[in-house]
Amino acid sequence: MKNVLVTGGAGYIGSHIIVSLLEQGYGAVSADNYSNSTPDVYPRLEELTGKTFAAAEADVRDTGTMARLMREYAIWAVIHCAGYKAVPESIEQPLAYYENNLNTTLSLCNAMRETGVTRFVFSSSATVYGEPEFLPYTEEHPTGNCSNPYGFSKVMNERILTDAAAANPGWGVALLRYFNPIGAHPSGRIGDAPGGKPFNIMPIILQTLTGKLPYVPVTGDTYPTPDGTGIRDYLHIADLADGHVAALRYLETFTGVEAVNLGTGQGVSVLEILRGMETAAGRAIPTKVTPRRPGDIAEMRADASKAKHMFGWETKRTLAEMCADAWRWASNNPRGYENG
Repeated sequence: MKNVLVTGGAGYIGSHIIVSLLEQGYGAVSADNYSNSTPDVYPRLEELTGKTFAAAEADVRDTGTMARLMREYAIWAVIHCAGYKAVPESIEQPLAYYENNLNTTLSLCNAMRETGVTRFVFSSSATVYGEPEFLPYTEEHPTGNCSNPYGFSKVMNERILTDAAAANPGWGVALLRYFNPIGAHPSGRIGDAPGGKPFNIMPIILQTLTGKLPYVPVTGDTYPTPDGTGIRDYLHIADLADGHVAALRYLETFTGVEAVNLGTGQGVSVLEILRGMETAAGRAIPTKVTPRRPGDIAEMRADASKAKHMFGWETKRTLAEMCADAWRWASNNPRGYENG
């Protein structure tokens, strides 16, 4: 069995990736400092898969600890999800974002060189593209014209990994440029449970539906889009997780670096997401139009044909399923993982 180190494995994306890894025959080791997650998710992952895995409370910026985990568990590949991820917060705290998001990657690369690990899947983002020169974004779209430090940190990490792979010819690196993952595991047992103030649309909607927030702020209704609200390419978290396993299978025989979009190719507006969640929850959602957030752009939408051609991956789940699964998670777990 090939063991995969998943950084941020207790988080929203990392936990779903661990489920997909275990279900598809890989071993998993989670490394997480639980700054925005909880180890309470782990028993649920074992419950869902019927399999066990290892987990360590660890700071991914600590190269020595990462090297020790790689040796102890005979790690074959790294999936790097640990990082700060909120666009508005990155504008308020740019130094924290650069320090954390760059140093985690540098630490992992140094630990890989020390231990001989040669496979790396990076949690990148569509924010690397910035304002669109054309839509949908293909992987050939220019990167680096970002509107926020979060996006720049992803661009810088892609550069670090590209240069590291060039200097280590045996390495295989997949830069997965996510669009907007939402939803939850269909069982309702694991989902998005952010600590502190939520910044992304789905956690905000769910916290409004469960009474934690008074309304959903519609951040801008004057964008040049059909209904005036921002458009994003939303994909189901389970599809995103499966995309990582598909990338790993590709890396089994590939050396070099590939940047690959993971998205549906379909644009959905804020108002359309709200309507979908109202249908799933069976009730109206209070909203309030507020000013645009700094760093937001009008529309992001993927061309995901490269993922299908290269990895044999494409999304399977609909927007209705994303909304239904998100609501099942939130309604069954109003306090997140505190429910047990």
